Amino acid sequence: MSTVIKTERLELVCGNLELARAEIFNKQELSILLNAAVPSNWPPPLNDSASAQFFLNYAENNPNALEYGMWYVILIDGEKREAIGNIGFKGKPDETNTIETGYSIMETHQKKGFATEAVRGLLEWAFKQPKVKRVIAETLTEGFPSQKVLKNNGFTFIGEGSEPGVIRFELKKISG
Repeated sequence: MSTVIKTERLELVCGNLELARAEIFNKQELSILLNAAVPSNWPPPLNDSASAQFFLNYAENNPNALEYGMWYVILIDGEKREAIGNIGFKGKPDETNTIETGYSIMETHQKKGFATEAVRGLLEWAFKQPKVKRVIAETLTEGFPSQKVLKNNGFTFIGEGSEPGVIRFELKKISG
C-alpha cells in the first residue's frame, strides 16, 4: 500500500514501481491502481517519457525511499476521483539535508489552488522527516503561476537556477 497524504480536496498518492510501470505502459492500469480517472491527455505539462523513465529508475533503485520520488495528485469530489497532476521530489535528502520539489497540474485544473494545496501537503510530510531541513524548487523565470505557488507556501527567491532561464526558491524548516 502506498503512503497517502490527505488535504482538504486532494489525496497525494506516493508512487511505487507498479504505478511507475503502469504510467509508462498502460494508462488503464494506472487508473485502476490509483482508483481514479486518468485523463486521456496525461501526463501533466512539463512531464514526458523522460520524466516517467526517471521515476521508474528511481523506484527500481530506491524501494525504501519512494516518498522522495513522485506522488500522484488525486482530486476528490464526492465519489469522483480524478488524477489531476503530480508532485514530488528529485530524490532523497542530500548531505545538507536538502531536497528538491517539483509539481505539475493538468491545464484544465490550473488556477484553482490545487498546486498550492498539494505543495502544502507534501511540505508538511517532508518537514516531519528528520533528515529534511530545507526544500528547494526551481521554476522558469516566466513561470509566474508556479512562482506564486511557491510564495504562497512560504518559499523565498534565492537566485539563479541550475540552467539558463530558471530561478531557484527555498524554504527552510522552522526549528521548534
